[in-house]
Amino acid sequence: MNDALPAPLDVRVMNMIATILFVCCAVGVVVAGSWWFLRNPAFGIGRIVVHGDMSHTNPVALRANVAPQLVGNFFTLDLQQARDAFENVPWIRTAQVRRDYPNGLAVEIQEHRARAFWGPEGSPTLVNNFGEVFEAQADDEEHNNLPRLEGPEGHSLDMLKMYDHLAPIVQPLGSAIDTLGLNGRGSWRMKLDSGATIEMGSGSNGDVIRRLERFVRTVPKVAAHQGRKVDALETADLRQMDGYALRLKGVTTVSAETAAARAKAEAARPAAAPRAAKVSRTSTTNAPRRNN
Repeated sequence: MNDALPAPLDVRVMNMIATILFVCCAVGVVVAGSWWFLRNPAFGIGRIVVHGDMSHTNPVALRANVAPQLVGNFFTLDLQQARDAFENVPWIRTAQVRRDYPNGLAVEIQEHRARAFWGPEGSPTLVNNFGEVFEAQADDEEHNNLPRLEGPEGHSLDMLKMYDHLAPIVQPLGSAIDTLGLNGRGSWRMKLDSGATIEMGSGSNGDVIRRLERFVRTVPKVAAHQGRKVDALETADLRQMDGYALRLKGVTTVSAETAAARAKAEAARPAAAPRAAKVSRTSTTNAPRRNN
């Protein structure tokens, strides 16, 4: 039996080159075909279907705003990038995006549920029911009665929980909480719809709540003793160890004789310059001052 002779070197080299060229051509055809397949306009995003609670979001406007930001087609679209685009729209808290064959996207959104305004008056930020701060235009009638929370950054959730504790406590006063404030030293301050201001001081939440409960329980008797009702409350300071200080409309601690003497002295005083008179009128104003 004769053994086959090995092919000459030049033949082996030519066969190897031909194999390499064939593989390269095959790979090129696959790559070109894939590129054409993926970039073909026929696979572009043709529809976006939005589901979820949309009390503040118009689906048509939402699709019109987000569609220009979507890069790629049905196969190449980055779903995380698409999700971010939807969540950047005001009032949308979360968005779940998935491909909907053959050329669509299905989006499930969850809106923010506003519980309070956040920050100083005029601020465009709100707090949702998770204690998260977000920006949105709140000009609907449903938001007119929202309270305002003013506190250090990062304390929105704690303040919302504190508000939920305090709101039912002040109900016997016949006025709801308009503003709840917390300063950098941990001192709480409350302003009611009636305009009354209550300084609650610092300490644990339990301490603050107990001080407010004691005040609400006893202030009707104190006001009645002065011939007034609780709606006459102007200011209250609960930071005392064993009591509280308050001011009621129409109630003064100055005796009648002292008041008459002051009035007589005022009448005998020479007329002041217009600017001084203006300052004097301002200084006698009894409206409570608001500290931010």
